Amino acid sequence: MAAGEASGDLLAGLLLSGMRRRWPDLSSFGIGGPQMAAHGFQAWWPYEKLAVRGYVEVLRHYPEIVGIRRKLKERLLRERPQLFIGVDAPDFNLDLEAGLRAAGIRTVHFVCPAIWAWRPERIDKIRRACDHVLCIFPFEPELLARSGVHATYVGHPLAAVIPLEPDRLAARVAIGLPAEAEVVAILPGSRRAEVQHLARPFFEAARLLRGQRPGIRFVVPALPALKPAILAAARQAGLGEELLVLDGRSHEALAACDLTLIASGTATLEAALFKRPMVIAYRMNELSWRITRRKQLQPWVGLPNILAEEFVVPELLQHDATPQALATSLLEWLASPDRMQAVRERFTVLHHRLRRDTAALATDAIGKVIANAS
Repeated sequence: MAAGEASGDLLAGLLLSGMRRRWPDLSSFGIGGPQMAAHGFQAWWPYEKLAVRGYVEVLRHYPEIVGIRRKLKERLLRERPQLFIGVDAPDFNLDLEAGLRAAGIRTVHFVCPAIWAWRPERIDKIRRACDHVLCIFPFEPELLARSGVHATYVGHPLAAVIPLEPDRLAARVAIGLPAEAEVVAILPGSRRAEVQHLARPFFEAARLLRGQRPGIRFVVPALPALKPAILAAARQAGLGEELLVLDGRSHEALAACDLTLIASGTATLEAALFKRPMVIAYRMNELSWRITRRKQLQPWVGLPNILAEEFVVPELLQHDATPQALATSLLEWLASPDRMQAVRERFTVLHHRLRRDTAALATDAIGKVIANAS
């Protein structure tokens, strides 16, 4: 297996839990993180080595990433596993899967690349690389089938893990937040470059919001490797006791909050499953931004909006993601309880659409791939 970031590690960990139940003697190895390790996964490299987003940022790390992929491929060709599962990270995994499949190793890709959002030309590479694709959104298998790619809708694993009715009070008690305070969760991303571009404007927006809502509290779930940069950005923005920085625990932070300011990515879907109104934002290197915008096929970048096919929650991207604009969007949510309740109801419907026994469905599909290789 190879997972390339924190969200991939989480998805792969949920998948491994089902695989270990079906195959107790399963041996798994490759690139991953602590969620995978909890199910016996042996990480030859940590997923942080691949956690890079943006064209310019990838170019800076390109030699190291290509070197890891070459070494991983060589080792897998020696080990000859029954199956390779690439977990998201399509720029890394699809080329690797194509090489392994050409050498007779069965390949599964977990999470269909977003060919419906951008880069539709990837479908040819998916057809060459994958024996099977595990899809987390219901419309994807039909889309892949049109191009001759075998796929199964398995639901979104997080929809089965996150409760339909999160317990806000219990989460606040667990992380030490007041029961009655207004709480905003701030999630500036799980990659170093995201924190570099987003943490300061996010915290400056929080400072502006504090000026309008004096009793408000902020909670920030931080990966340990990124915590120093997050704390530095918070100090520079002038935040103090009203800010609680956690070691990880993003699900507790989302359960505890009333509202979240969040970087575009998988975390936005997690926030939707926790039924939390949000303001989605993103910034990246300017050249990367220009290239990305030219390839975008849809008007939305946030997963809740893509799935709803409308702007259910605001998106402030690149030059629009100023502290003042972010603070204003947050204030608009807090000033409209009816709007917040309406979006919570929309997100409950979405949760039911995505809630399946993902581990069992995915494991059944994987079992068929392995059986066909026998």
